[in-house]
Amino acid sequence: MNQTQLAQWFIRLQRRNKAIILVSADVFFVLLALWAAISLRWGIFYIPQGDVWYLFAVAPVIAVPIFVYLGLYRAIIRYIEIRALWTIIQATTLYALVFAFALYASGAKLIPRTVSPLNWLIVILLVGSSRFFARWWLGEAYFRVGGSRSAGELRKKNVVIYGAGSAGVQLASALAHGRDFRPVAFIDDDQLLHRRKVNGLRIYPFSSLSYLIERHQVSDVLLAMPSAKRARKSELIRLLEPYAVHVMSMPGLSDIAQGRVTVDALQEVDIEDLLGRNPVAPDRSLLDATISGKVVMVTGAGGSIGSELCRQIIKLQPLALILFEFSEFGLYAIEKELNQLLTKMKSSKPLEIITILGSVTNAERIEKVCKVFKVQTIYHAAAYKHVPMVEKNPGEAVWNNIFGTLYAAQAAIKAQVELFVLVSTDKAVRPTNTMGATKRFAELILQAMSVNAGKIHQTCFTMVRFGNVLGSSGSVVPLFREQIARGGPVTVTDARIIRYFMTIPEASQLVIQAGALAQGGDVFVLDMGEPIRILDLAKRMIHLSGLEIKDEDHPAGEIEICFTGLRQGEKLYEELLIGENVSETSHPRIMRAEEQIIPWNALEKMLDTLEKATKDDDFEYVREILKCGVSGFEPQCKIGDLLWKKRKNAIYQ
Repeated sequence: MNQTQLAQWFIRLQRRNKAIILVSADVFFVLLALWAAISLRWGIFYIPQGDVWYLFAVAPVIAVPIFVYLGLYRAIIRYIEIRALWTIIQATTLYALVFAFALYASGAKLIPRTVSPLNWLIVILLVGSSRFFARWWLGEAYFRVGGSRSAGELRKKNVVIYGAGSAGVQLASALAHGRDFRPVAFIDDDQLLHRRKVNGLRIYPFSSLSYLIERHQVSDVLLAMPSAKRARKSELIRLLEPYAVHVMSMPGLSDIAQGRVTVDALQEVDIEDLLGRNPVAPDRSLLDATISGKVVMVTGAGGSIGSELCRQIIKLQPLALILFEFSEFGLYAIEKELNQLLTKMKSSKPLEIITILGSVTNAERIEKVCKVFKVQTIYHAAAYKHVPMVEKNPGEAVWNNIFGTLYAAQAAIKAQVELFVLVSTDKAVRPTNTMGATKRFAELILQAMSVNAGKIHQTCFTMVRFGNVLGSSGSVVPLFREQIARGGPVTVTDARIIRYFMTIPEASQLVIQAGALAQGGDVFVLDMGEPIRILDLAKRMIHLSGLEIKDEDHPAGEIEICFTGLRQGEKLYEELLIGENVSETSHPRIMRAEEQIIPWNALEKMLDTLEKATKDDDFEYVREILKCGVSGFEPQCKIGDLLWKKRKNAIYQ
């Protein structure tokens, strides 16, 4: 039986048998320590004689119960940490004191008193070193027990940890006990730490990364900086891009502290870190103003923006939250998630979550909901937003985005809702597609209703316009991840296309804060930062996955980037402002735009005509009405409604 087989035999033993082996080993160590202490004190190879034999019999009888009481046999040896050394010191010290008392009480004159401290030191050395030797010996062998024994499965990936602080040390310790990764070194920017070691791993400067990759065949670099700002993480990610390594990161400190994830729950680099955008801390007074103690309704509550609005809202202690959603599954999913979140929050104030299954195009239902529950604040996030899908179904987009907003706004007026906030989009600015045009028309409805609000109603209408949010339905980020995971190709519509990006939580918080700044008819525009080239984003995600782009210069690369051309109605770049008339607000990332308004009398006539044309599936006329009402609407493609095409071609009579 070789060394590995012996280790595996020990690991497979039952817990009781392992304890017996450990107790037997400790009995031997206690006897050996006592003999060695006497031999060292007298400077001879001591052979026990006469009455001294009973001391060798008493020593294990004293030691084993103490070791059992202090838990030396409860620890799993292969997972033992350095902190266990303190327990070993306590146990052996207590044993040494009790044994010394027994020695002096017995009146054994043949044993010098200086034997006791020597006995104590040797017991600590033997018991402690045996545990840590076993930890080292059994650690690797554990992963070879059971299962497949192919070389690929048995071999861990060699990784470098970026950050030698407390988080990095904890991560290295956790990974040492895992099945997937083997830390080989630390990298840290602190020059004072270079060439030093932590837990046996040497700390290197960033300039040594190429050397480490070549020497240790490093496959991954793990970012162990959970508290670093996004701008700093983005800088590091850019530095790591040229290297053929997969970059992963630790979860945030808040997630670890709240028990959602463990230290070693590594994840792909967050796209937020990739972009390097640091969110502005929200203004609590603005967050509370329109939500705390009020009845709040979110339409489209199961969507990407609507669901995040709900998560933010329940943290602000509303009296009740009404989830209005057309999708049964979407409504079920967000209700379940919010109830779990409420359980974790353990709020002292009762909060009722009300689920309403319905469409905003059902005017009577949304009006009844507003009146029955006495809604005070509405966040209108219900909309069809997928550009190519809307081009194929323009009639449904008109009903949902335009008339759904109209019916919701009219219901708010009749129910005397205090605030109505429309979640809009940058695609509403000089739109080239039906989706953008319908969203801009929805803005025009609220603007027109706000002109003479004081004479007709008391509801404050406002709208918040922003660009793409990371992780939303249709976002390129999850699409790119999926394409990279299956080996490509990664599809980009055009090499020149750029987009603004913002995280869903930040966008939702800004929507809530913008609502508190509303005066009526406001068009708020969120500061989205600098636009991002989608091609650059795709390249960075490929590099950070440890892969190389396949192109003419690198024919041996793993992932190819393909250009598919702009989709129907898609623009190369998006805008947030129609004109130049924009002013600042009290929030650094919320701006107020002054834009053209169509009087309600004129808009009402357009709505009547639009309704009739939509019912008749006359989408040529629908498009003309939208072009008349929406400034800068220049469709880039022909009408895509399939039913309309077939009727026009006389396939249907």
